[in-house]
Amino acid sequence: MLKVEIELGFNDPAALKPPSGRAYGADNHGKGSVMAIERVGIVGAGQMGNGIAHVFALAGYDVLMTDVSQDALDTARALIDRNLERQVGRELITAADKSVAMGRITSTLTLTDLGPTDLIIEAATERETIKAAIFEDLMPHLKPETILTSNTSSISITRLAARTDRPEKFMGFHFMNPVPIMQLVELIRGIATDEDTFKACQGVVERLGKTSTASEDFPAFIVNRILMPMINEAIYTLYEGVGSVKSIDTSLKLGANHPMGPLELADFIGLDTCLAIMNVLHDGLADTKYRPCPLLTKYVEAGWLGRKTQRGFYDYRGEGDPVPTR
Repeated sequence: MLKVEIELGFNDPAALKPPSGRAYGADNHGKGSVMAIERVGIVGAGQMGNGIAHVFALAGYDVLMTDVSQDALDTARALIDRNLERQVGRELITAADKSVAMGRITSTLTLTDLGPTDLIIEAATERETIKAAIFEDLMPHLKPETILTSNTSSISITRLAARTDRPEKFMGFHFMNPVPIMQLVELIRGIATDEDTFKACQGVVERLGKTSTASEDFPAFIVNRILMPMINEAIYTLYEGVGSVKSIDTSLKLGANHPMGPLELADFIGLDTCLAIMNVLHDGLADTKYRPCPLLTKYVEAGWLGRKTQRGFYDYRGEGDPVPTR
């Protein structure tokens, strides 16, 4: 089973070695008018935020991470340290690389401290009201050239951008989880996003040693437009009694060669996040095939959100392997 603390095995040394050289900006593409990106602000120190901080620090960026909780910031820093140490142990990076990367990461409880950064990546809870409030609070404190991005996995980039003072410098910057392992970043333009902003973000992805894909601004973009309905259908399969948790996950792992079963993956992502994305799809596309399974809703109402709460489709509270809850 996968471990949330990125105990996933760094199986691709070439992909995980930090790129060499200085921080990457769009001016490296020959566009001198576009600022170099050197200081990055990250909003949210959770599962996604700490992974984003990890890869940016390794790539040579100065990272300022913020959260509403000091405990969350302390936990994130400790987790980044452990994950970097695993990379050292696997000879993917050196001890010196780790020390320098950790030195590049600072934190603050004050959101507006991110104002002087060149690029801000919002990685807060997948709720539009929260994200909009974050950008509203940031706006008076930003440099004119600062690029705003959201790590949202489903919410309209155009709509989020329209609530800021710089829709042309706003776009979706969607990392996959866990960030240090997964090689893809979805780049999503809003209707007003300009070419310089897109090229700057594309350059950052290259500097991180990852691969970007460009997605149009439609609900859930590319990956989750395909992935979440599959997970939702697996939950319907459980809900309708077609198979048990174990049989469904085993079927997809051995029958379709998936590295994780869909219910195991849902627990890893977070059932609240899965439900939020399915609601965005259902509301945005007005098609009943995207209706969230009632069992998914029930689990979320019960507070069984997966690994982060120790219970979801599996119970993680015991000493041994997780036990299916149905």
